[in-house]
Amino acid sequence: MTDPGSLFDISGKTALVTGGSRGIGLMIARGFIEAGARVAISSRKASVCDEVAAELSQIGECVSFPADLSTEAECLRLAREVGEWSGGSLNILVNNAGATWGAEFDDFDDSAWDKVLDLNVKGVFHLTRFLHAELMAAASAADPARVINIGSVDGIQVPMLETYSYSASKAAVHQLTKVLAKRLAGEHITVNAIAPGPFESKMMASTLENFGDSIKASVPLHRIGEPSDMAGTAIFLSSKAGAYITGTVIPVDGGLLL
Repeated sequence: MTDPGSLFDISGKTALVTGGSRGIGLMIARGFIEAGARVAISSRKASVCDEVAAELSQIGECVSFPADLSTEAECLRLAREVGEWSGGSLNILVNNAGATWGAEFDDFDDSAWDKVLDLNVKGVFHLTRFLHAELMAAASAADPARVINIGSVDGIQVPMLETYSYSASKAAVHQLTKVLAKRLAGEHITVNAIAPGPFESKMMASTLENFGDSIKASVPLHRIGEPSDMAGTAIFLSSKAGAYITGTVIPVDGGLLL
């Protein structure tokens, strides 16, 4: 008989969570640490990344690797630093770092596309590519290495705001997840995406402030997502319980897409 506790056990695993100093990334990083994983977090602002890592280190092992993942060179540098920290073996990569941009249709210029696509799409691909060897080193048929990409329900439905490049980038992340899942399955690396609905985060702060009540009313479960909702899904995908799942996009949205 399978021990239910062991199904969701990720203790001792090594993980990198990008954008791990706030919002959804912090929810996942904290959940991993509380579950006994060794976690590296990355974010663009070094002081914030270092401060959050120090705070999380009071719970378990957490280290800070600041990086701007909108460039290929920074993705490579981060991968090398994480490879050294992890001893060349990485169990879990969470590609969460992302940016958004809102502007009216007539004002949506190249900068609104370049900033978002460079980080949200190219950064996901490059970092996964540069950590390929470390993921393979941790992988086995019984316990694959895991890549978890953070997409969005706005990559599935039409967003309520004029965030053209953001929603397009998240749709791209969902498709890239499937392409990478097929490419890496033979090496015992699973690739899945989580598509969050409304959660408390810096990116969502102004939206929730202005439209919070109507958003809650539109969610069938009538609430905003909580940290445990996000952490629980990421832990599931990273544990034995999620070992046979790859190429999926899992909405964690309280039924919003319904």
